[in-house]
Amino acid sequence: MLDHGAGRGVDWTRGSLEEPRNKGHAVPVTCVIGLQWGDEAKGKIVDLLTGQHDVVVRYQGGANAGHTVVWGAETYKFSLLPSGILTPSVTCVIGSGMVINPATLLDELDSLQTRAVGETAPLLISDRAHVIFPWHLAEDHALDENTADGERIGTTQRGIGPCYRDKVGRTHAVRVGDLLRDGLREKIERIVEAKRQVLAAVGEPAAAVALDPAAIDQQYRAYAERLRPHVADTTEYLMTAAEAGQRILLEGAQGSMLDVDHGTYPFVTSSNSSAVGVSSGTGLPPRYLTRVIGVMKAYSTRVGGGPFPTELLDATGQHLRERGREYGTVTNRPRRCGWIDTVALRYAARLGGIDTLCVTLLDVLSELTELKLCVAYEVDGQRTTTFPSHVDDLRRAVPVYETVAGWRDDISAVRSFDELPAAARHYLGRLRALVGCPVQIVSVGRDREQTIYHDV
Repeated sequence: MLDHGAGRGVDWTRGSLEEPRNKGHAVPVTCVIGLQWGDEAKGKIVDLLTGQHDVVVRYQGGANAGHTVVWGAETYKFSLLPSGILTPSVTCVIGSGMVINPATLLDELDSLQTRAVGETAPLLISDRAHVIFPWHLAEDHALDENTADGERIGTTQRGIGPCYRDKVGRTHAVRVGDLLRDGLREKIERIVEAKRQVLAAVGEPAAAVALDPAAIDQQYRAYAERLRPHVADTTEYLMTAAEAGQRILLEGAQGSMLDVDHGTYPFVTSSNSSAVGVSSGTGLPPRYLTRVIGVMKAYSTRVGGGPFPTELLDATGQHLRERGREYGTVTNRPRRCGWIDTVALRYAARLGGIDTLCVTLLDVLSELTELKLCVAYEVDGQRTTTFPSHVDDLRRAVPVYETVAGWRDDISAVRSFDELPAAARHYLGRLRALVGCPVQIVSVGRDREQTIYHDV
């Protein structure tokens, strides 16, 4: 195990990564994003890279995300806090693109004190981030939308979507900065009056009656006082940090295939979970972004509804679920598991402008005698390597597989590429060829030292 604050092992910035894409700009801004439907183990990768940066930023999503960090013998699960919070040498930022449930955030902060982790990173919370209220939770429960065929989208019912809906609608939105200003009580009263009508209209009269403006005002003012020392104009802070040459690490939540604009809509999250959300979620212009790392599992998973061409509803799928402990960090829902889908991965890599790949959970594939990679789809009898833009076309997609040999070896103790079984090296090589990006980080376990650095 690596000790708290110890070195991060082999320097990941070697080989081609020494030359950032934007050579004319000296600021090293790295973005870590998921390339699948979330749950790619991004938290571990952000933790590994944190020590080489000055600032770590969460820039979108809310408490519907769950990032797991293993530190020594302890496992930490964060929903709102950036994964770098355990490293006191950095500054952690919750960006303007996030939606925040203050109670959840304070619970996470309090849990760090309870577990006596010692000094943690300074935390800044954007005054532009939007706030989740009880009416958002009630709406989420009432309006968990169905598709025409009755398939649930699979919301976590934590108020994320309704809060983003109010953000865009503006009339009923409250930002973190509003919690610290006069007029909050009047705003809450006005919003509650409108939300009661909405909830009553959708068959939730009890939830409508339960909204008490006075109690909500009192509760959220108490939250605001506890959060006040952390609230800042993080847009100004990040622009100044970038101009000063500080090293910034941007941490995405969910995965690219859940992007509200470019994912498998409507079975998506409510924010831009691909790299296209970086600027809106931080305030940093695109020219500052110098490196994008795409994180992907060695197989595929997703939670909730929506088409999943490579899903396995057999013993192999169950093997992946149990061996990979594929249960949601936030909801504990069992994840749907399947073979790797390189059609979707290549699309996500192109969308994110990925420079390099990180393949996680490679050890989960051990014990399987053969592996399959989806290399194309057949849609209405036509073979294609283009990811469909419409969910109905994706539903009809039949995966075209390439079969390769598996391996029986336990690779969890392997620390170099050359020590991997030949079949595992071949599998990684096929991923590079099919996705079109080099594989430079490979994870073979939950702990930080169970990581291989190589240019495959």
